[in-house]
Amino acid sequence: MHDIRVIRENPSDFDAAMARRGLPPVSDQILKLDEERRTKILAAETAQAAQNKAAKDIGAAKASGDTALFESLRDEVSAQKAAVGAMQAEAKALDAALTEMLAALPNLVHSDVPDGADEDDNTEVHSWGTPKELGFAAREHFDLDCVKTGMDFETAAKLSGSRFVVLSGSVARLHRALAQFMLDTHIEENGLTETWTPVLVKEEMMYGTGQLPKFGEDSYQTTNGWWLVPTAEVTLTNIVNGLTVEESSLPRRFVAHTQCFRSEAGSAGRDTSGMLRQHQFEKVEMVSITHPDKSLEEHNRMTRCAEGILEKLELPYRTVVLCTGDIGFGAIKTHDIEVWLPGQGKYREISSVSVCGAFQARRMQARFKPADGGKPQYVHTLNGSGLAVGRALIAVLENGQKEDGSVKLPDVLTPYLGGKSVMNPDGTLS
Repeated sequence: MHDIRVIRENPSDFDAAMARRGLPPVSDQILKLDEERRTKILAAETAQAAQNKAAKDIGAAKASGDTALFESLRDEVSAQKAAVGAMQAEAKALDAALTEMLAALPNLVHSDVPDGADEDDNTEVHSWGTPKELGFAAREHFDLDCVKTGMDFETAAKLSGSRFVVLSGSVARLHRALAQFMLDTHIEENGLTETWTPVLVKEEMMYGTGQLPKFGEDSYQTTNGWWLVPTAEVTLTNIVNGLTVEESSLPRRFVAHTQCFRSEAGSAGRDTSGMLRQHQFEKVEMVSITHPDKSLEEHNRMTRCAEGILEKLELPYRTVVLCTGDIGFGAIKTHDIEVWLPGQGKYREISSVSVCGAFQARRMQARFKPADGGKPQYVHTLNGSGLAVGRALIAVLENGQKEDGSVKLPDVLTPYLGGKSVMNPDGTLS
């Protein structure tokens, strides 16, 4: 959500910022509606004051015994009451219209975000590891011998339809081990607070983090109004919804492992094979609530937390800064971390780490009290995958594959797999 005062003070700057997002000028439309709203509010307040004064005069007329004046004032107040109610209703409608207009506009991107039209214009800022020369034709995860009995898309389609999977045996165990390893690393080494949250949330929580109203089709809603979370960003960030916290409590750093649900609207025909793009999947999500002066520093720290998981898993990756044409709705800056997938012969996103500034905090009314006793300010919010568990499973399987259909698993997972380090062609661990 944008601050209307900033738009009033710098309309041309706001339009220039929207232009970087490929949007036409909108400040004139916003300010016209804002002026109508403010005029109507002032008129309603003036009429209310006149009504209040007349109401006091009624009491004085009644006390004086002047029946004619009393009845005249009573009729006047009755008429004013109806007029005031109508004005207040109009002011409320204009206020709602302005809020809706502002809520539909994306965040302003940071000045160092590169301009560009789409993902082809993203800028690589870091890379780690070198894709291995396998010495044979790489297979995608779903074609590996060792996963064929433990990754069942046909049964999932019978149960739920396309873009679902049933994992079993060693594949399911590896999936669970990855999530546990990620959680333990973020808690013990990165200082995040483990959190367990619901996956069903109220509509206002989805609004608070920007999934609504613009992107409702990307998520699932139950018949009684709850929404299934597309990521734990929704619940973790909304922990501070409506709160004013002490500055000394910042930063607040959370991590949660949850099921996630996405409709994948608009992705028809993309990644239909395997489990790269699913309606139901798991993520280990990181969220930070910070002081405004620290949010960009925190963004880099969170990026390193996600990169560190990949390095421990011995998976080659690259980190890119998203350009203006590819960055998400609520972000001012985003790092995408892309892991190497030999089966596809390309890097694919496994984490997206974003700093949102005060954009979500303003929607949530989340503030902090400055230590010096000044006026409460909006916190800054950040979120990032640390990592997408299913995509990590894919990367581990494809990067560790051997010509005989087995997979050498990362050493860091051995303690989570009962000392086992290889997935054999028949799907067993040894």
